[in-house]
Amino acid sequence: MIISSSRSVIRRKVVALAVAATLSVAGVITIATTEAAAAVGIEDDGADCPVTLPSEGSLPTNTRLPDPFRKLDNTRIATKGDWRCRREEIKRLSERFVYGDKPPKPTTVTGTVTNTNITVNVNHNGRSSSFSASVSLPSGTGPFPAVVVYGGFGADAAAIRAAGAAVINYDPYTVGREGTPRNNKQGAFYTIYGNTSSTGLLMAWGWGVSRIIDVIEQSGGNILKADSTGVTGCSRFGKGAFVAGVFDQRIALTMPIESGTAGVPIFRGVPGEGAQSLSSAYGEQPWFGDAFGTFTGSPNRLPVDTHQMVAMVAPRGLFIMDNPHIANLGPRSASVAALGGAEVYRALGAGDNITYWSDVADGTHCANRPEWRTPLQQNIQKFLLRTGNAAGAIRISSRAQGNLADWRDWTTPTLTDSSPSPTDTTPPSTPGAPAASNVTATSATLTWTASTDTGGSGLTGYNVYREQGSTDPQLGSPTTNSFTVTGLTASTQYQVYVRARDGAGNLSGNSALVTFTTAAGTGDTIPPTAPGSLAASGTTQTGTTLAWTASTDAVGVTGYDVLRAPGATGGTFTQVGTSTTTSFADTGLTANTTYRYQVRARDAAGNLSPVSNTVQITTQPGASTGTCTAVATVQTQWATGYVIQPLTITNTSISTITGWTVTLTLPAGHTLTGSWNGTVTVSGQTVTIRNVGHNGTLAPGASTGSAGFQVSRPNGNTALPSGYTCA
Repeated sequence: MIISSSRSVIRRKVVALAVAATLSVAGVITIATTEAAAAVGIEDDGADCPVTLPSEGSLPTNTRLPDPFRKLDNTRIATKGDWRCRREEIKRLSERFVYGDKPPKPTTVTGTVTNTNITVNVNHNGRSSSFSASVSLPSGTGPFPAVVVYGGFGADAAAIRAAGAAVINYDPYTVGREGTPRNNKQGAFYTIYGNTSSTGLLMAWGWGVSRIIDVIEQSGGNILKADSTGVTGCSRFGKGAFVAGVFDQRIALTMPIESGTAGVPIFRGVPGEGAQSLSSAYGEQPWFGDAFGTFTGSPNRLPVDTHQMVAMVAPRGLFIMDNPHIANLGPRSASVAALGGAEVYRALGAGDNITYWSDVADGTHCANRPEWRTPLQQNIQKFLLRTGNAAGAIRISSRAQGNLADWRDWTTPTLTDSSPSPTDTTPPSTPGAPAASNVTATSATLTWTASTDTGGSGLTGYNVYREQGSTDPQLGSPTTNSFTVTGLTASTQYQVYVRARDGAGNLSGNSALVTFTTAAGTGDTIPPTAPGSLAASGTTQTGTTLAWTASTDAVGVTGYDVLRAPGATGGTFTQVGTSTTTSFADTGLTANTTYRYQVRARDAAGNLSPVSNTVQITTQPGASTGTCTAVATVQTQWATGYVIQPLTITNTSISTITGWTVTLTLPAGHTLTGSWNGTVTVSGQTVTIRNVGHNGTLAPGASTGSAGFQVSRPNGNTALPSGYTCA
């Protein structure tokens, strides 16, 4: 057993930045940049910082943006090293009062990474869930950096791949579904943590991204690089991408697009700008955590705001893309958030790591804009490929230009350089004895009582060793007090112990040994053949029946996994059921909605076959059991266009409706240029808008204001759409 007290120095990745950033906001602001340190392989590097949160009743009213440099004890940070624990305070406040808690890494996270797919399997406290995401690789030879694209919507995937990064198409609805009440949330996150969890969808979606990164880290790095992950998405998925980047420090580049309320825009600015109201965003979907409901009418009581969440990304890469043409998105408030967060970037010497860009000509919601293509690829090169050094830029459109001076009463300090104290020679306490669980032929999950550190540099993680005579091989270096050991040999006895490490490299004493024996292997490594001739029949409003021809296997097929993806294209295939026969009835579907299915076989050894052919179905339209009305509100207009938001649909009948269709007529010369939260078809000047999956079901008297659209018109023509009908 290793008893040496030699110190293992844990290094943080340091990006040396020698270029000054030129930030242009109606002039030029130059920010000198020195260096920026980013946590590597650590989801939250301040988890060991002590934080005492204020009670909700003690929160004062503050019309200005909270000082990001002022700690909860009312003192201001003085060194760059102080930011680590100040960031943790902001994180905990944001969880408590805005988004809900993000749990740490679950007990067991396993999965696979291939050239086309990532699977994620989670086990925690006796509960399990799984989801998957498709992968699209760029040309060339890997391993590749990767950008997680939320929902396959709004992001310029072609430009991402052309820059040399893979695209991971992530369907966040598999982790947290929209259209569910707060007391019955659904999806992989809520399967683990309970459907009454107070954590909102945005944080749940970010948890899913973190679990994808866990699997990439465990995969060996042959296909995707574990330390080069970005995240992006537009609209509601822009909100999700922003939150994911804020709360996982392993994400090297965060790129939210037109995120709107609950995303980048400061909460305090939303009411005065005419953006989607906080109460509307809170009620439309459970995006926010449940606790935020108290603040929808009083954001000045919040102890945090989004400029501090922008700052939480520092010093990592951040590229915020915004649309100044749609006031509903809150672009003025978003620009203030970016400017406020940029002050922290500047104080940390990382001013050229942040870009905010709303200076775009086309106002179409979630369009791929030529103005963003070059900075997008420059950010990928800089933060994911690490082959570029382009300086960040603040490019705020004059249409929606915020002024940070109107919102702050604090100044930006000069933070001195600092590092963990060189005088810290106190090792962490010895971890508790590990316990082994979920022991298979090739893996085992270990958990132990956490260590503590009093030397001042902070606990950074653990080293896991196998007892093997004079030289004990290290099996892993987790950052939490649990670890799944893989690649073990069947029918073999193992003795394992753990040592804790701190930020100065001190190692604790050895924990007690845990002894376990792996299960006997089956020797079967040959997967079954793919199921054949998958077909669907008997499709109704809410279900369909699938059938296929049987797979064959050298030992024997034990069952089939049924996979489903939303829509005719895009989306992620996720497992929705299993069958021991060659048929499966899928129920609980949404009326008038398209789905795609695949099936794969599995054998007793756990080998999975290739997937079957894909079959596509569209459920029957929902029966009309009542009537509805459509009321349009002109949110904003200018000489050559306007935005209708919300288009409020109200069920005026005495029965629940499961779908609606709105028809309207555009004035001559007017052209629809964008829409959201509705499926739109245009025939001449007639526009038809049908519900999407999450906003079609309305109880008697209930309304939805989530849909909207944008129109261009001849200069000076002030006519508006007419003839609204709803059925």
